[in-house]
Amino acid sequence: MSKFNKKKTGALPPISTASLPDIVFMLLFFFMVVTVLRDSSLLVQNKLPKADQVEKLKKDRSIFVYAGKPSDAYKDKYGTEGRIQIGDKYTDVTNLKPALEGLRGKLRPELQNKVMVALKVDEETNTGLVSDIKQELREANMLKLIYITANGNELDQ
Repeated sequence: MSKFNKKKTGALPPISTASLPDIVFMLLFFFMVVTVLRDSSLLVQNKLPKADQVEKLKKDRSIFVYAGKPSDAYKDKYGTEGRIQIGDKYTDVTNLKPALEGLRGKLRPELQNKVMVALKVDEETNTGLVSDIKQELREANMLKLIYITANGNELDQ
């Protein structure tokens, strides 16, 4: 008789799943932190003109102004004339200056004097509307203006 018996089976022990909930919650927390939510929905049509010399814009000191005809969902309510959108609301040319001042005030204090206005203008928008926007920007002393375009060459269509 022997005191110690040898195991003759070489089976592996079962995998412990005790740390699985910790891993799942860690992944959930990670994706909640790194996910970027959209801050505004587009109310105007925005088919951008194409340009072949574009560069990336820093979003920390920019204010986006959209211009174009109302999208299909809003044509019945707002018509088919070109409109200006800042954030999630339509605005008129006369209300553009106070809206821009409000957005400038929300920026960090060191960036308020270096603010850039980014115009995202639909390619079929009336030039008069763009001129009115530019005039209001001059009066608000927001002279750094950028036109947002799509990559490509307009002639190559």
